Amino acid sequence: MFEGVLVKMKTEWGSPIQYYLDLESDVILMNQLIGKTISLEKIGSQCLNCKQEAPIFRQGFCKKCFFEIPSAGEWIMRPELSQAHLGIQDRDLEYEKRIQLQPHLVYLAVSSGLKVGVTRSSQIPTRWIDQGAHLAIPIVETPNRYLAGVTEVALKEHYNDKTNWRLMLQNSGPDLNLEAEKERCLEWIPKDVKPYILHNIKTPTTLNFPVLNYPEKVSSLNLDKLISFQGQLTGIKGQYLIFEDQTVFNIRGNEGLVVKIQIV
Repeated sequence: MFEGVLVKMKTEWGSPIQYYLDLESDVILMNQLIGKTISLEKIGSQCLNCKQEAPIFRQGFCKKCFFEIPSAGEWIMRPELSQAHLGIQDRDLEYEKRIQLQPHLVYLAVSSGLKVGVTRSSQIPTRWIDQGAHLAIPIVETPNRYLAGVTEVALKEHYNDKTNWRLMLQNSGPDLNLEAEKERCLEWIPKDVKPYILHNIKTPTTLNFPVLNYPEKVSSLNLDKLISFQGQLTGIKGQYLIFEDQTVFNIRGNEGLVVKIQIV
């Protein structure tokens, strides 16, 4: 039996992707559990920042931490709001400089459908894995988060920036020519960002997830309501565990829960 606080699974590039669940005292290679019956039980909650036993508000944080800590600032979800390049503080300028003033990628990916996204260059391919994308290609690499954010805003007039998690888990994304789509979108790149276009990257990255069977109809597991669950693990995609009965459990969406995990 394993016990600990849920945080998003760590990943390792491979075919298929390798997933690790770090519960502090134990690290579980989740790929080895595929095909086995496991039980999940919620026994509490703990804020990922202050470590206090408290209800989780968002992103694994209690309400107080969510509205105070720099890693939960609005610019995280809306990179066009980044201002560290201007020396303007949101919550903690030194932290914001470390994160915002480093290379960022704007990319196209196919998960539930074609989408545009932004991430730090150092987060590739982790970001694509976490989104459950099976194809992805970088468009531009900017020197800071702000320029990547305004590029994403421009491209959002033509592309979605959200993933439909149900369709992603059903593996029903369209068959698209990402190389051609990248060329098509270049005319919409803001003028100030055009020098950062990655013309040399023409081949999309293909991602292979460890899934035996994709669900036809997805049912989301809520441990706040059900408390415990048992089922046969048949795959992992994005940050979701997929079970034989078509139940899915979002590890990242439940960060901060204290759980017991047992192989039955």
